Amino acid sequence: MNNQLGDAQTSPLSHVAPDGTARMVDVGEKPITARSATAEGFVRVSPDLARAIRENTVKKGSVLEVARLAGILAAKRTDELIPLCHTLPLDAVDVAATLDEGRVRVTATVRTQSRTGVEMEALTAVSVACLTVIDMGKAIDKGMVIEGVRVLEKHGGRSGSYSTATASPRGRA
Repeated sequence: MNNQLGDAQTSPLSHVAPDGTARMVDVGEKPITARSATAEGFVRVSPDLARAIRENTVKKGSVLEVARLAGILAAKRTDELIPLCHTLPLDAVDVAATLDEGRVRVTATVRTQSRTGVEMEALTAVSVACLTVIDMGKAIDKGMVIEGVRVLEKHGGRSGSYSTATASPRGRA
């Protein structure tokens, strides 16, 4: 049976059951190994908002610190947000939010000893931290844009390590 999901006989998809329904992958037989992932994302901000962030005058409080904390919380709750993610015991979550020229840069590194990777936890941390920047700064800048959310590197597991060639978003200087 060939459908949009692909033929399970010739091209098995890990999260698709033989009947075509979505399923969580059984990782119970995989060994527990050290795993980590780092992701990044950016929020383009106006000069007025950048100044308010730099001077810490945003009425809701410290944009960078609240975004950082939101990212940590989000990483811990990834399995509640993304249906097929496993619940993972996170050993560490490190989120940084910095003000660059015309944008806030968010990075997140997540580590665990588990049977599956933490890329989604790092991406969720970055995404929610970026959304928090928008929430905190929207009274000053309604035109903010989130861009360049991606995995920078990951380590551990059967597929080994992955690292991007550069730390800037694809196609941007």
